[in-house]
Amino acid sequence: MRIPLRTKDRISGIALLSVALIFTWESCGFPMGTLKNPGAALMPMLLALFLGGIALLLIGLGGNSPPLRRLDWAETRKLTAILAACGCGALALEGLGYRITMALVLAFFLGVVERNRLIVVIAVALGFSLVSYWVFTRLGIILPRGPMSI
Repeated sequence: MRIPLRTKDRISGIALLSVALIFTWESCGFPMGTLKNPGAALMPMLLALFLGGIALLLIGLGGNSPPLRRLDWAETRKLTAILAACGCGALALEGLGYRITMALVLAFFLGVVERNRLIVVIAVALGFSLVSYWVFTRLGIILPRGPMSI
């Protein structure tokens, strides 16, 4: 029996495993700390290990996915829009602040990319940006405030 190696899931798993290995390697240069007193490398290392585990599952269980040569490029516009929005959000974060930037990026994702109803876009974008800002500040994480200093 021939095991298909070039399936969509397996190629995706190999790419994710590569990213996980790069982040693991990069995290090794920083202090790990403990769970009680975490260092700079603890969270990136935990996320890289989680990503690596998911990647190994994709590689191991991805034999039934379609072959890579049947890849459909119909979603390329959405992918480009999402990557562009993430880049613009990263550039705007310092100037606009976390709350405004996250609200705008989420509104773009939900309204333009996914074409949800306006009330859903406004509720989710504002709600998520404000609640996540509140949670992060309660955890002691300092986020860019931008023009909103309240």
